[in-house]
Amino acid sequence: MNLTLQAQNVETITVTGSQLASSEFGNTSPSSVFNLDDIESAPSADRDLKDLVRIDPRISISEDNGSESIICAGGHPRFSSLTVDGVRMNDSFGLNNNGYPTTRMPFSFDAIDQVAVELAPFDVQYGGFTGCNINAVTKSGTNETHGGFFYDYTNDSMRGDKAGDDKFDLGSYSVKRYGVNVGFPLLEDKLFGFVSYEKLDGAQIFSYEALQNGSVTMEEVNRAIQISQDVYGYDAGGLPASAPVEDEKLLMKLDWNINDSHRASLVYNYNDGFEIDQSDDSNENLTLSNHFYKKGAELNSTVVSVYSDWTENFSTEVRLGHTKLVSEQRSTDAASGFGEVQISSLANGGTIFIGPDDSRQSNEMDWTNDTLKLAGTYYLDDHTITGGYETENLDIYNLFMQHTIGEYRFGGDRTRNTIGGASGLDDYELGIADDVYYNNSAGTNNPIDAAANFSYATHAVYAQDKWTLDDLTLMFGVRYDWISSSDQPKYNALFEDRYGITNQATFDGKDLFQPRFGFNWAVNESLELRGGVGLYSGGNPNVWLSNSYSNDGITNIDAYRADINILNAIKSGNGQAIFDPLQAMVDQVTTNNPALGSEPSTNAVDPNFEMPSEWKYNIGATYETENEYIFSADVLYSKKQDSATIVDLSSFDTGNDTIDGRPIYAKQVLGVVGTRNVTRNSLYSDLLLTNAPADGSSTTISVAAKKEYDFGLDAQIGYAYNKSKDYNPMTSSVAFSNFTNISVSDQNDPGVGTSNYEVPHNFTLSLRYTMELVGGYDTSFSLFANRKAGRNFSYTFDNFQPGTDLADYRSLMYVPTLEQYGNDVVFASAAVEEAFDQFIADAGLEKYRGQIVPRNSGESSWYTRVDFKVDQELPGFTEGHSANAFFVIKNLGNMLNNDWGVQRRGPFNSAAVVDATMNADGSYRINSVSPQNAAESVFQVGSLWEVVMGVKYRF
Repeated sequence: MNLTLQAQNVETITVTGSQLASSEFGNTSPSSVFNLDDIESAPSADRDLKDLVRIDPRISISEDNGSESIICAGGHPRFSSLTVDGVRMNDSFGLNNNGYPTTRMPFSFDAIDQVAVELAPFDVQYGGFTGCNINAVTKSGTNETHGGFFYDYTNDSMRGDKAGDDKFDLGSYSVKRYGVNVGFPLLEDKLFGFVSYEKLDGAQIFSYEALQNGSVTMEEVNRAIQISQDVYGYDAGGLPASAPVEDEKLLMKLDWNINDSHRASLVYNYNDGFEIDQSDDSNENLTLSNHFYKKGAELNSTVVSVYSDWTENFSTEVRLGHTKLVSEQRSTDAASGFGEVQISSLANGGTIFIGPDDSRQSNEMDWTNDTLKLAGTYYLDDHTITGGYETENLDIYNLFMQHTIGEYRFGGDRTRNTIGGASGLDDYELGIADDVYYNNSAGTNNPIDAAANFSYATHAVYAQDKWTLDDLTLMFGVRYDWISSSDQPKYNALFEDRYGITNQATFDGKDLFQPRFGFNWAVNESLELRGGVGLYSGGNPNVWLSNSYSNDGITNIDAYRADINILNAIKSGNGQAIFDPLQAMVDQVTTNNPALGSEPSTNAVDPNFEMPSEWKYNIGATYETENEYIFSADVLYSKKQDSATIVDLSSFDTGNDTIDGRPIYAKQVLGVVGTRNVTRNSLYSDLLLTNAPADGSSTTISVAAKKEYDFGLDAQIGYAYNKSKDYNPMTSSVAFSNFTNISVSDQNDPGVGTSNYEVPHNFTLSLRYTMELVGGYDTSFSLFANRKAGRNFSYTFDNFQPGTDLADYRSLMYVPTLEQYGNDVVFASAAVEEAFDQFIADAGLEKYRGQIVPRNSGESSWYTRVDFKVDQELPGFTEGHSANAFFVIKNLGNMLNNDWGVQRRGPFNSAAVVDATMNADGSYRINSVSPQNAAESVFQVGSLWEVVMGVKYRF
């Protein structure tokens, strides 16, 4: 039986000695397995395995970053792994939020035969993740030709346009998907083929939360467009409702039964697709269409596997794989040559973004991944002994340089805008920029010269003994991973002289010993206990390492100017403002002779950096009643180890504190010019990827029940409680953003706090009912319902720095006691004091009087979503064929009532609601209060109902 499992590449663990017959039993760890019936009946409007795995309450599907991501037991989405037939098909570089290497699921939905979700698999063959592993098993050909095709369709008239009191303009669009799959024999009993193809001609629906909630007005948008045209000769675009997108997938598989003892398989997978990203769009930021960018990827993957039974007791597996991905991130208006413009200090606190996104001005990336697996299994009495070696070699080309055309910010000057009341639109019209950024390659001003090209290999060896007794299975194993690389970033002597740390450190030589233990005990015919403990590592985005190559402080030169009239300043090239960088900045990059303290920014890896890992502990039980109700419960505790974080080397704790106890930071003195101490210019940064001094943890308690009734109803209900803490959520692919996109009271030591990825409560319900409305043909009804707590966020000060910081919007807010009013904390006016007290009361923050409000204390509203599918079986054209007509309703609640199924979200990451400044003695002045910055807004994509209709035909 084990040989059959290997041949099918089903990477799940079963207990053969148990008397329990149900397929729910036999695991040593918390997991879920979904078969073909589950896949075909799932109410999936998007044809994505996320619509399947979400049935497990420990899995939460998040849409916070514009694309759906999988959060496993409160873990970082990028730390999970996707495997296809046991072969990793991950986002190897670490740019995507969805966990896939491509924009959408990289293989056809109809190619899947089974899906398994493993949250803590104690088998040592599992590696390369700390979240969870999701394995999709693909279909194969047989001696009979079988297959099918499908077509589904939706358009703007089949989608809702109201969520609560908000009405949305969806424009006119249509979405169609079609595909075919077929399995067939090439040589009877010997050689089989399977092919699956799918194509999407779709539409990207855009939302404008800042416009919807009033942070930006339409009058301000129109004025920004007019100024762009009249003053700068630039067409800024508009606010389109949608844009066309495409996706194409192809999977081809050959299975060859060489003889009775040997079998081989060849799998080729292709995916090419793109979406349109609104870039900086948020509940406070509005992006015009020429700021959007095309985000896509082309994937080609080939895997060859050979399975051999050398004796009755010994079998092996040899696997070779090659994957190549070419990524595309290009502004939709790249050809214009215009820079990025940000216009802030608008009437209601919003910001308008115009022109090609600064992070897409020079952005090219591709990678290849070559894999090898050698594994053997030996059966010795009651023992199954497994050992193996695996290696992956990742070769990366990454050109990522921001601001190569330029970024221009208007409206961010505290004196002129915040205090003086001038609008950023006024400044934009007059050409008064408070911040101008320009980057390029030293000496040449050619971005290609700063491209990073590096490779490294991960290796693993493992050994395991699975000991099967009558009703007890014990599994002991160990896995050892290590990394090798001969590439290094360019040496920056000044960086090492200044900080005593080389910038050339990489992951070379990093290793980890990972012991594992798991057990399964069939207590009796109805009750099973399972559990184990193990150490895991992997899933850490390689883009963090790439930052050291792209920002070596030698090649990538960042120039900055403040408070300058760009209309009057001398420009390079044709001298056209914003199209052509300022000549002085181009010259600065060319000569590369910066003043002391204004040297280019540098990212580095701590030479003592250890690969982050995670201990997982699990105990669980499954119980089946006499009438076949199945109940399961699990407790999964994860303790992080050597968590990653970013520190600013140029800043230090002075030893002095503010009135709430937070440390006051200052910049290190780099030298003396005349009589003036020179410190690091705060517009430049020296950031170090290192290990956190403290580590977070996660506790997930889950319960589930399921029953298959004789009258045709299958029901499953689940609940998961999660408490997750981390030191730094590391939300970004850029070191600067990983440092600044966390709310803190101590910038270089954030401390352990509630994780951005915590989902404290998650309820799931899955129902499937089959009956014959038409004699001889099944009518199936499927429903999935989910109710969960909303995303969290932090309350922070705005325009506040405790001495110095690289961002002035992320310092956690302090709520003073009433006794501190007028002493430790003063208000700009009585009206400000009244507004502050009102906000504290309304936000429920009175309990934090005399405290800094903890990270992620803000909570968005709970969210309920119900998806529903009706599938009617129809006769085929000939015997053995069948057809189906179906429709899926996404977010049924919103279809029934505009107020139902509405997803309301607080701000991403933080809400800077209180404008404050620190006085010289560490006391505070509160200047203004902006409660609207913490207000919820309707998330359009997750709130509107949609109907997808389609047909299938099987033969």
